[in-house]
Amino acid sequence: MSARISDTFATLRSQNQKAFVAYIAAGDPGFDKSLEIMKSLADLGADIIELGLPFSDPLADGIVNQMAADRALKAGMTTARVLELIREFRKSHETPIVLFTYLNPVFTYGYEKFHADAAAAGADGILLLDLPPDEAGINPDLAAGTGLDHIRLIAPTTPAERVGMLAKASEGFIYALSRTGVTGAHGGGPS
Repeated sequence: MSARISDTFATLRSQNQKAFVAYIAAGDPGFDKSLEIMKSLADLGADIIELGLPFSDPLADGIVNQMAADRALKAGMTTARVLELIREFRKSHETPIVLFTYLNPVFTYGYEKFHADAAAAGADGILLLDLPPDEAGINPDLAAGTGLDHIRLIAPTTPAERVGMLAKASEGFIYALSRTGVTGAHGGGPS
């Protein structure tokens, strides 16, 4: 369990406040600008930063996030660079960071190695969008000693009997989708 995430929610509960979780696509438009954006979000009061690891096939993302991932990849952002970005951010800020990613980059990097390196860099949690806990085929305990929270998704279409299982499998917090479909605004992206 991530102390930064649990402490953040404990503080928010004691103040009867909700969490402001801000998303940024790591590496869009580049490493330095991403670091600047992360620091600004933290300085402006973001409670948690959700850091999107760029991936070439972001199936759950809408056009805006797809384009951001594409720009980040073209700018040279890799999994290792995202972890470096977190290390740089940690030199000055303690805002919790949740990595928002797909299984493919994690699997390619090495499942256990990714979890260990992400935790060592200063990440607090991971949201693997396309890895349901009951269909994973990967033992989630492989990363248990890293301290990374595994955030789980619950959609509006999730059957009631499954919600309990997902809640028990989730650590840190539950990512509740507000609607079905891909991320972002409907109706197309920027021209």
